[in-house]
Amino acid sequence: MRLRVTYRKGGFMNEKVKSGSRNVAIVGPYLSGKTTLLESLLFVTGAISRKGNVKDGNTVGDSTGESRDRQMSVEVSAASTEFNGTRFTFIDCPGSVEFAQETYNALMGVDAAIVVCEPIRDRVLTLAPLFKFLDDWEIPHIVFVNKMDRANIHVLETLHALKAVSSRPLVAHQYPIMNGEQLTGFIDMVSEQAYQYHPGAPADPIPFPESLKAEEHIARAEMLEALADFDDHLLEELLEDIEPPQEEILNDLKLELGADLVVPVFFGVAEQDYGVRPLLEALQREAPEPETTAERRLKNIKGNTPLAQVLKTYYTPQGGKLSLVRIWQGKLTDGIVLNGIRAGGIYRLMGQQQQLVNEVAAGEIVAVSRLEGIKTGDTISTETPAQELPKAEQLEPVYALAITPEKRNDEVKLSSAITKLLEEDPSLAWEQHGDTHEVILWGQGEIHLQVALDRLRRKYNLPMTTHLPQVPYKETIRKPVASVHGRYKHQSGGHGQFGDVFLDIQPLPRGTGFNFNETIVGGVVPKQYIPGVEMGVREFLTHGPLGFPMVDVAVTLTNGSYHSVDSSEQAFRQAARLAMQTGIPKAQPTLLEPILRVEVTTPSEFTSKVLQLVSGRRGQILGYEGRNDWQGWDNVAAYLPQAEMQNFIVELRSLTLGVGSFHWVYDHLQEVPEKLAERVLAGNGNGGNGNGK
Repeated sequence: MRLRVTYRKGGFMNEKVKSGSRNVAIVGPYLSGKTTLLESLLFVTGAISRKGNVKDGNTVGDSTGESRDRQMSVEVSAASTEFNGTRFTFIDCPGSVEFAQETYNALMGVDAAIVVCEPIRDRVLTLAPLFKFLDDWEIPHIVFVNKMDRANIHVLETLHALKAVSSRPLVAHQYPIMNGEQLTGFIDMVSEQAYQYHPGAPADPIPFPESLKAEEHIARAEMLEALADFDDHLLEELLEDIEPPQEEILNDLKLELGADLVVPVFFGVAEQDYGVRPLLEALQREAPEPETTAERRLKNIKGNTPLAQVLKTYYTPQGGKLSLVRIWQGKLTDGIVLNGIRAGGIYRLMGQQQQLVNEVAAGEIVAVSRLEGIKTGDTISTETPAQELPKAEQLEPVYALAITPEKRNDEVKLSSAITKLLEEDPSLAWEQHGDTHEVILWGQGEIHLQVALDRLRRKYNLPMTTHLPQVPYKETIRKPVASVHGRYKHQSGGHGQFGDVFLDIQPLPRGTGFNFNETIVGGVVPKQYIPGVEMGVREFLTHGPLGFPMVDVAVTLTNGSYHSVDSSEQAFRQAARLAMQTGIPKAQPTLLEPILRVEVTTPSEFTSKVLQLVSGRRGQILGYEGRNDWQGWDNVAAYLPQAEMQNFIVELRSLTLGVGSFHWVYDHLQEVPEKLAERVLAGNGNGGNGNGK
């Protein structure tokens, strides 16, 4: 529930901006210019003397080989600087949806976020999941509309498009001044003072452009009305046509931004440093202090012992394990024991550069070395067990590759390397599949897994070969077969081997599995040999005549004979296998495929395309409905064959501007259509992967 802020006359906040620190995440869609904005922020604050360029691969963020190879952020980067007496730690977060887990984990430790976007209407929708996460966790955030020199829509249209995907009201903190396609300055919406930009220098005041008066008035009125929704005093002033004091407007912006009630919007061109200084000033003046954030996050935490949370784990070639942590209370000192583990050095980060510090206080984000056994999201403290802080929800994997070391001798190193890989990136998962015996690496998409494989090669000298995972097909039978005879007789000198059985084989309802029974009368098969019969049947079912495990089959031992000297459990085991080899082909074996229940989430405007996508992949639509707590989004429920799922996430994201996603669970087995079954069996017989493609 949102709270209304009520002021008494003369009771406005009138304090200077506190020094101290601010922790700010830089987030937004892929290609919006987040890393370029970080370079500009570091440059105008004097932390770096020369700006790097993403194309040249010399930026502070995106400093790993995996990032530079792709010219995109694939993990969070931290950088600290100072501006007017305030220490800022910026966390540059990936924009690709495939690395969203990195972003969400980092957001759990910041005081505010800058949401970077482009003034392109068609790309605004990509902000919806990010806005939803920020608002669900009540993380204060500011929008920075970057690349204003490439705007393809009017400023007011940009604002209205952004408002459509945010559950919080957006308020223009600035109004850009454009000369054709070039951004030349801005109007501060609080003071209504206009400024002109200059390359490499702060903006200068200029007279108010009369040509923008009507447009600016509309945007400012919307800002004041949004603020008045939470301030009765401001509402009274607006109703009485009283111009509110600037101090009151700024106080409202600070309070309501800090409570995640409004979202201020700024405009700029990060590549030219335009809009960066006003953005920094607003963050210093209006973003909540670390103490305020801690009060909100620690409301259920008692005591004052040192308490921190891990936002990211790195394994560096030189320094080993580094844990990026937000200190929520107390202070960390060199050699401190956290969760029973003695920490190594404490460092402030500037990308991959590290500055050793002996002590850091609450409110900072730093890297701590050698926290072995501590994972991303963990709460760490000198008190054990630590009082757990909330962590970002774990994203479910949606894309998989089967992996094999290029060198057979490297198989023994694989488990240890993947364990470290998963510590660095919790949105990865791996399994050794019980049916196909493949090692399968799961992730958030094709690029995500390629980055993980690059890390295995670069960091752990483990180059991999990959292929699509095999579909775990099964077999069953369609009709019963009675009194199938199996006799095993072998004489090799001394005692021989003799076993003789008659089996009834029947199909079972789907999902039943396997049943074994016996109806032996008169001891024609002694009880001590019956377990051997069941063992022989089970062994045969692990690899049926079509080449896959068999399920939903009942086998009954009805008759047989034995030899008092030559019979044994092993002989009856072989006799049972022979009977199954004879009987199963007569029972009309058929191929089964796993069917998944899938729930697809998509913006409503793409629902019809998603329905076509599912139907085109042999899916069965179960229905669709509005997504709870997501205005303008739908959930589509369907059954989909697992064989059709491999690239499903790729096509889904292509149809939905990258924001569609899905959740799946195994549901049942069903028969493969005859023509497809022929292709699957042909591929399986020739050593193919059994995907039927």
